[in-house]
Amino acid sequence: MRIIAIGGGKLTYFLAKQFTSKGYNVTVVNRDATEATALARKLKATAIVGDGSSLKTLQDAGAYQADVVLGLTPYDQDNLIACQIAQQHYGVARTIALVNDPENREVFERLGVSVAFSATEIIANLIEQQAGFEEVRNVLPVADGKANVTELVLGEDTFAVGKQLETLDLPVGTLIACILRDEALLVPDGSTQLRSRDRLILVAQPEYYGQLVRSLTGEQ
Repeated sequence: MRIIAIGGGKLTYFLAKQFTSKGYNVTVVNRDATEATALARKLKATAIVGDGSSLKTLQDAGAYQADVVLGLTPYDQDNLIACQIAQQHYGVARTIALVNDPENREVFERLGVSVAFSATEIIANLIEQQAGFEEVRNVLPVADGKANVTELVLGEDTFAVGKQLETLDLPVGTLIACILRDEALLVPDGSTQLRSRDRLILVAQPEYYGQLVRSLTGEQ
């Protein structure tokens, strides 16, 4: 996979490092020559000095061959323009933009950016979803945030312990995908009785996530 990452700082560095570790071909675009040189030395990636929202810089970075273009600068306008140029002039199939102002996310998606993400929104949602539920161990947004995958550990006093799944009032739009019990992986059905120390892997649409956890924990 060929990826162009436009930006700098730790976000660009660690993303590029992760991509190169998977064998992807990564080109980093940065306006600052000193930072671009430093990134090139640290990463197994090509570094281009220039404005990632310009036609020429994207061409020099190989946009016509890129599978993905990432806009990761601190400037929303630059990220949007870079993604639009990549799509409209170079036919890049997938563009992903960092949205520094969360209110811009929907605008970006309406203007054709494949995925616009706000780090502020993601962190805020994770905090809100984990706060108040001690049994929740992990929350992972998937499918562009359209679903959450969660690990819920049942304690001895958890409401759902001892109950069969079919007796619980679980909301629509949710699923207990599997149960980790001791060393075994179980795919549950309605007759499955939950036990203390069961680790439930939950899949839920974000709007039903809180209701699902409350149905299992009994918390209000």
